[in-house]
Amino acid sequence: MNITRRAFLTHTTAALAGTTLLTQVQPVSAVTAKTQIQVGTCVNDLAQARQAGLDGVEVGVGDAADRLAIADPQVRARYKELMEQTGLPICSLMMGLFNGYPLASDPRAAAWIEQSIDAAQDLGARVILLAFFGHGDLLDAHEQVKHADVDAAVERIKAAAPRAQDAGVILGIENYLNGEQNERILDRINHESVQIYYDVYNTGTTKRHDVPADIRRLQGRIAQFHFKNGDKYLDDEKAKFEPIAATIREINYRGWIVLETSSPSQDAVADAKRNGDYVRKLFA
Repeated sequence: MNITRRAFLTHTTAALAGTTLLTQVQPVSAVTAKTQIQVGTCVNDLAQARQAGLDGVEVGVGDAADRLAIADPQVRARYKELMEQTGLPICSLMMGLFNGYPLASDPRAAAWIEQSIDAAQDLGARVILLAFFGHGDLLDAHEQVKHADVDAAVERIKAAAPRAQDAGVILGIENYLNGEQNERILDRINHESVQIYYDVYNTGTTKRHDVPADIRRLQGRIAQFHFKNGDKYLDDEKAKFEPIAATIREINYRGWIVLETSSPSQDAVADAKRNGDYVRKLFA
């Protein structure tokens, strides 16, 4: 997740607008079943994901408001209808609103997390992404950690962790920090329902961190992964993704790889299928 994606990630609206009825559910691929890696998307709606042969979607909780869109029972009811129609689950929720209204400082943040936890439980989503980019970035302009913001975020996440645990939900922290810095945050929170949501592009390409080393360091503490490659297809840079996938296999990760990919051809379904097929090959 990064700030550039937020402008077009309006899954609540997109999913509610989707009316395609899909009558036959594809079986999970043999590769996916064998490795227990599932391929999702946060840039396509449920109908598109189904057409692309993906396994599920990640959806946004809505824009800043006293009551988030995802807290509306009617919104969730429509999502449930779409899940039934497509045969696909919502694997996770994303709180991208924290990029503009930081978790560390916005007085509504605690209520937003509570609303999202309750919604995730209702929708069967296991992970909630807590974003720290844009105004919510935990690094300053000199790439130094904003310790006061980290302190505030730690306290708010720690307070929400028991509710998440009761709901069977993991709070996944996604940011620009390296593995060691994130490890310290997790140690301070010290709760099994709080983990890292690891974006291999934000950390590796954007911040030049050693992605395999980060993944090994955070073994057992990664809730989910984002895969993306800027304006390119994932398989345009196989040398980048092959060692990352090898490390993910090495730590015995079982869960979702969520595509946050672009659409170079402007055919959202075809491009999602290409990227999804490549991820499955990486984990074959």
